[in-house]
Amino acid sequence: MSFELQDISTEKLIVNFGPSHPATHGTLRVQLALDGERITDAQCEIGYLHRCFEKESEVRTWSQVIPYAERLNYCSALMNSIGWCLTVEKLFDVPAPPRAQAIRVVLSEFSRIIDHFVCLAAAAVDSGALTNYWYLFNYREKVYSLLEEICGARLMLNYPRVGGVAADMPEGWAEHARSLLLEMDDAIRDVQGLLERNRIFQDRLVGVGKISAERAIAYGFTGPCLRACGVNYDVRKAHPYMGYDQYEFDIPRRYNGDAYDRFFIRFDECVQSARIALQALDRMPGGDFLIRDPRMALPPKAEVYGSIEGLVNHFKLIFEGIRPPKGEVYMPTEAANGELGFYVVSSGEGKPYRVHCRAPCFAIFSAFPELVRGEMVADAIVILSGLNIIAGELDR
Repeated sequence: MSFELQDISTEKLIVNFGPSHPATHGTLRVQLALDGERITDAQCEIGYLHRCFEKESEVRTWSQVIPYAERLNYCSALMNSIGWCLTVEKLFDVPAPPRAQAIRVVLSEFSRIIDHFVCLAAAAVDSGALTNYWYLFNYREKVYSLLEEICGARLMLNYPRVGGVAADMPEGWAEHARSLLLEMDDAIRDVQGLLERNRIFQDRLVGVGKISAERAIAYGFTGPCLRACGVNYDVRKAHPYMGYDQYEFDIPRRYNGDAYDRFFIRFDECVQSARIALQALDRMPGGDFLIRDPRMALPPKAEVYGSIEGLVNHFKLIFEGIRPPKGEVYMPTEAANGELGFYVVSSGEGKPYRVHCRAPCFAIFSAFPELVRGEMVADAIVILSGLNIIAGELDR
């Protein structure tokens, strides 16, 4: 019996990719329309981890929002809370002291590195490469130990404050941070060498999930996913904050806009983050780590216990919260996945009147159906892994 190839017909099949699939972390649901193993269409659904960040922030004091912000992206929590503190400081039009800003820069770049490590390690595992996971997570744990030294916490730190940071660097911390940065550089290059010219890895990622620079901009891409399309945009350069204009660093770019470039641009960014952090440590200014403005910062304990003015100031800041002037501001920062911005409206009270978070993952995940259309089912895994969707900020 013989038949012609055109006589074979397949029935379109609708399947759920997530939320129970390990690559979707229990929070992302995508409906895939399949023609055999080929994806013909896709639709995304969120709402499995709705945290109500904005509305929760509107019934808390400005300082109480700091730990809420950290839970947006738990892989680089400090960058979220630093961004929130910068937003409130912009309302006051009062910057943090230079020493506090330099400490924030060091911690932000460490956070960017470990966030990229999580993405790279998980994406490698999703592609079938396990060795790299242990390489990267080993150094991620070392960074968490470094963070524990400075504030006593590891994952959720609650260390930044409006007007600075909660405490100064402990003795010997800068030396420990510097040696870890130099040590991590070797690990970054080792893992990159294991994968960059690996034939299996190239076959899985090269040319998969491509998007043009024009389409990426139309979707609102920022961060590594945008720069992997060749777009030269980084908030630290375009709208400098925390003194980023004083540091020498490059903006890594790749130009194919595929899963391969989105993966490996994060290695390039880790190298630049280490470069920035080393400069900040070398130039660490003296002075105070927290602005001594009674409108924003708690007074020293000696004043609380020794003067009525200090006691009253402490009482009012704790019970009523800080009171920024009336107004509205938007403060963008370059988080690990792209532009993280907080838009806030102040009515002059101790709580925000309105809060909106511009999370980078929302725009990026919205493009996922276009990225997987025409690809194979197995490609959906590596495409999603390279986007590094963090559900806490996507479904805030």
